[in-house]
Amino acid sequence: MKKIVVTGKTIELAVKSGLSQWQVSEDRVNIHILEKPSRGFLGFIGSKEAKVELELIPDPLEEAIAFLQDMFAAMQISITIDTRKDREGFILNMSGSELGILIGKRGQTLDALQYLVNIVANRYANSHFRIILDAENFRDRRKKTLEELALRLANRVIKSKKEVILEPMNSQERKIIHAELQGHPVVKTYSKGEEPNRRVVIAVK
Repeated sequence: MKKIVVTGKTIELAVKSGLSQWQVSEDRVNIHILEKPSRGFLGFIGSKEAKVELELIPDPLEEAIAFLQDMFAAMQISITIDTRKDREGFILNMSGSELGILIGKRGQTLDALQYLVNIVANRYANSHFRIILDAENFRDRRKKTLEELALRLANRVIKSKKEVILEPMNSQERKIIHAELQGHPVVKTYSKGEEPNRRVVIAVK
């Protein structure tokens, strides 16, 4: 836990000094009063300033980004992280020259990193905190690939009248397949199997 001890003529001024050093608002700290100010003899001789300890309340997003940056430093790779928020949570989009290592086969390494980042963030959150980890918009490219795959396999099912079982996918990717074929006039989809080998099945209605 990050802490700082600051002084000031009043408790309020001491707190303000600490907040200025960290560039944070008062709701981001816990305040512990160590010494109250005293005026001393004749109002100034032996007077004491207020002394307070500020304890920084960790921010889930900041902690998640720090975790990634520490990991990249250990791997000796240079990665830039851009942050934006949408209705599902915070999206951390990474960019750099060695993203292939971080994405992995079909995004499996990226998914594993996302899982770890969410564990780190939720250690410091009061309610569920969701982070989506991306790498130069890999998620969007993968989504389009899966949507095209779903339509292509649906046509195969229609022609052959035989169901198709896809490779194991995580819940996010299965959701993309289901959504793409939801409302299709001829085929239906469902999932079968247990994690991490749960698969989407495309079959004739």
